Amino acid sequence: MGQPYSGEEIFIGRQPILNRNHELFAYELLFRSGSKQNSANVQDDLAATANVISHAFADLGVEQALGPYKGFINCDEAILLSDIPEILPSDKIVLEVLETVEVTPEIVERCAELKARGFTLALDDFVNYEEKWKPLLELVEIVKVDLMPLAPQALLDTTRALQRWPLQLLAEKVDSRAMADHCHTLGYHLFQGYYFAKPTIVAGKKLGHSQLALVRLLGMVMEDAETGDLEGVLKQEPGLTMNLMRLTNSVASGVRTKVTSMRHAITVLGRRQLQRWLQLLLYTNPQGGSGVSPLLQLAATRGRLMELLGGKLHPGKRDFEDQAFMTGIMSLMPTLMSVPLDEILRGISIAAPVKDALEQHAGELGLMLKLTEALELGDAAACHDLVELLVGMDSTSVNACLTQALAWASNIGKENS
Repeated sequence: MGQPYSGEEIFIGRQPILNRNHELFAYELLFRSGSKQNSANVQDDLAATANVISHAFADLGVEQALGPYKGFINCDEAILLSDIPEILPSDKIVLEVLETVEVTPEIVERCAELKARGFTLALDDFVNYEEKWKPLLELVEIVKVDLMPLAPQALLDTTRALQRWPLQLLAEKVDSRAMADHCHTLGYHLFQGYYFAKPTIVAGKKLGHSQLALVRLLGMVMEDAETGDLEGVLKQEPGLTMNLMRLTNSVASGVRTKVTSMRHAITVLGRRQLQRWLQLLLYTNPQGGSGVSPLLQLAATRGRLMELLGGKLHPGKRDFEDQAFMTGIMSLMPTLMSVPLDEILRGISIAAPVKDALEQHAGELGLMLKLTEALELGDAAACHDLVELLVGMDSTSVNACLTQALAWASNIGKENS
């Protein structure tokens, strides 16, 4: 199959949307042009967008990559009035009506038709209530309120105006846990932003007992310790053992036989896979609780995406893929543990390229980590520049790797029947 984008370089991005319990609810899917030319031809833009969305769903498997979560997609007037929504799965997709769309009778009629077809509708980038929005507020189920331009009183006024309708309110561009908590108090149901992935370093905090045990285990696996020694450490941590069972039996692990014991896990998985699951295990509840945290989803996606990119850049070099996976996973550990990176790295011997990538974004692994972060933010211009530095990579390959990584991550924690 040839280039699907009619010559237009478009990167797929995704941003998590969380519920009031700070659990993953949905992803916003971003289709952003990384090309340097500004095309003023709306028809070309529409054709490129239609092409990339249909390619994403038909060929790359974005629907599978969403897992149990919904996908939000931006719709301007041209997309709303086009046939593009017809190719999308209505039960999985939330159509976001952009703030630039003029509320005409034609638009209101089209939105009513799309709602009747089973789509969930949202209003994007809402700032101030005006009477012109009323016909759409009668139809949509979600309103995304842009926090950036709103002073506290204006946020309160806008929120109270919207609460006259039975809507779900989504706070977007949430940049801190304090802002998420404030919007929670105001009555918001959904939250978009990477506040949950921002490190809050607590002065003088040391790693907890389970975290120390895991970091120690990782070091032992890397140094090829005896199975009995690994089992001995895990036996002292029943919560970790339970979570390792859950992870190794999840759809994402690719293990055909149900793992029944610690020794069995070590034997069935092999050292390479065990190392991956121990890294992911860091992000689960040490008490063995259920539920997948958004930080685990993000870390798993980062690790898997970097591993897949590594396989494209250096086919057959498994050591490089392993280092790429580890870089992605470990990049979020300061957030997870609330301690500085250097303290985490003290307990574990890691390869110099991984260390350089984590500490300075240096080397090829550092470039791949930057690309992964740019995709998360939907920064297509940065993606374009970084892909040019990664010889042999292009937007099509990156998008394919991302959708595979998302599908893999969305299956983590789901046990095989």
